[in-house]
Amino acid sequence: MILGVTGGIAAYKSCELLRRLMDRGIEVTVVPTENALRFVGSATWEALTGKPVQSSLWSDVSSGAHIELARDAQLLVIAPATADFIARLAHGRSEDLLGATALTMQAPIIVIPAMHHQMWRNPATVANVATLRSRGILVMEPAEGPLNNGDSGVGRFPETFEILDFLQQSGFLRSDLVGKHVVVTAGGTREMIDPVRFIGNRSSGKQGIALAKAAASRGARVSLIAANVGEDLLPNDQSITLTKVESALQLANTLSKIESFDILLMTAAVADYRPVTASVTKLKRDGSDRSLELIENPDVLAGFARNYRNSGGSGAGIIVGFAAESEVNLTSAAEKLARKAVDYLFVNDVSAYPVFDSDSNGGVLLRADGARKDFGYQSKETLSDVLLDELVKGLG
Repeated sequence: MILGVTGGIAAYKSCELLRRLMDRGIEVTVVPTENALRFVGSATWEALTGKPVQSSLWSDVSSGAHIELARDAQLLVIAPATADFIARLAHGRSEDLLGATALTMQAPIIVIPAMHHQMWRNPATVANVATLRSRGILVMEPAEGPLNNGDSGVGRFPETFEILDFLQQSGFLRSDLVGKHVVVTAGGTREMIDPVRFIGNRSSGKQGIALAKAAASRGARVSLIAANVGEDLLPNDQSITLTKVESALQLANTLSKIESFDILLMTAAVADYRPVTASVTKLKRDGSDRSLELIENPDVLAGFARNYRNSGGSGAGIIVGFAAESEVNLTSAAEKLARKAVDYLFVNDVSAYPVFDSDSNGGVLLRADGARKDFGYQSKETLSDVLLDELVKGLG
């Protein structure tokens, strides 16, 4: 999401709002106006988010920053929104990056006003707020209480928990995984032939990363086991604990240390075979043919699921397997679900549409009782949320 910050004294309170949003695993980009930076500087926003901050349309014209920001964001929250910015937004003005981004947004916009009570009640502001609401923009009512000049009235910036409650009640924040532990495996294992070469697969880890972020944004404590996932994809927030692995055996060993969870999402693509021996030095070309002897890897998911169910522990966590197939045969998929001893199996056809290293995915979710649900080809972020919607039902 984008957090837009405008030039009011309440801008400093948005730092706390930003932290609480990030604690929920939400990826936030801050876009302040030039006047907002008079109250809270770029260094503060950059330190909190770990991202560079832009406020001007003219700092990097060639990038088309307002278009890129609007294209990537699923939500724009403007907090605080001054009377001046509300007026500019109502009239479609775009002289700064935040205004231009708001005009370009196709995703929802939420406005959190903060101003003196006389400005809030002024007929111009009342009309501008009505205009925004008529266009589908959500405008939260400001709080009542002491204002910065000693006056008191309606216009105060709401408390952080009140804003989070408003976002949740409006359907933009979900808390159905608060207190839950979600384990996600992502990426693809590699089985080394020598220090340079390996047996691997095409999995980028994007679907697993999207699921980890989606679960964290719904309040879950997430354990992410990443197999050879690019550093640029790995999340950086307090709700997600990251463990890196390389091979199938390392993945199995890491999973074996997890004693309890509410949901396990096994999206990692595990190599079925590994070399019997791996050379400690790079194999050199010498003009001769070489044979590579392979040994079968253990079935990591099936082995873990059996041990987990028979461990004497709670054994109540939901286990979800993922299967990338060149063609989807639901009968074979149902057999695989039973063989893996999982509760759900998500099957996708990698020959029907781009999946590997793509930002989109689709497939069929099979349940152990025979039920199924089809998911059309869509962004991996959106798919993550609708998959979690189904799995949350199983938590009871």
